Amino acid sequence: MASDAEHIVKSYEQELNRLKALVADMGGLVEHQVADACAAVIDRDTMAASQAVEQDPKVDAAEQEIQQFVIRLLALRQPMAGDLRQIVATLKIIGDLERIGDYAANVAKRSIVLQQFALPYTLTGLAHMSRMVQENLKLVIDAVGENDTQKAIQVWRSDEVIDDIYNALFRELITYMMEDPRNITPCTHLLFIAKNLERIGDHATNVAETVYYAVTGDSMVGTRPKGDTSAYAVVRPSVGE
Repeated sequence: MASDAEHIVKSYEQELNRLKALVADMGGLVEHQVADACAAVIDRDTMAASQAVEQDPKVDAAEQEIQQFVIRLLALRQPMAGDLRQIVATLKIIGDLERIGDYAANVAKRSIVLQQFALPYTLTGLAHMSRMVQENLKLVIDAVGENDTQKAIQVWRSDEVIDDIYNALFRELITYMMEDPRNITPCTHLLFIAKNLERIGDHATNVAETVYYAVTGDSMVGTRPKGDTSAYAVVRPSVGE
């Protein structure tokens, strides 16, 4: 017959597994939301836009459920060492996931406004950026579920590439706006969309850093790769314009 101590250990393990499952479910929700938001822009898919916006309250509810579960776990189990680090890290991770959901909803809402405009330029650069952001998000959610520091490092290192694409898009869209005032409104929305995608990448990187710390107890070595220079960008009209 199992002792009370064995029952406590078993139920504690079940609670930790339950927490992991809740975070995985939230990660899946956010991943679908970002995919829908990107499809809404790149494919001009109004149905996907609506789905991305509608998923936002579900993501918020998932965050609240996990927060309550963590608080209960901390109060009743008083975890130590690695378990404590993992549980506290979960709070940071779900905060970043919730913000990613918010940015995805913002992208979807602006995509609906863009439906009113015939865009005189391709969205190739934005499509490339959205693919990279989605790949990084999937990778970091896998890293969370698997406690995989190598995947976390991969996401951390690749964020600079996303920033580089954003910088190029920023300059390109500003140029379109300078060339024709009719481009100002759609390009402004596209600028915000690109910035929201860049911020999704940043929050995925935050999650990567948290995963690394939760697993190893150490921070990632070195300065976070960062390439967003749009705040310093100056775009001038060509000579003769």
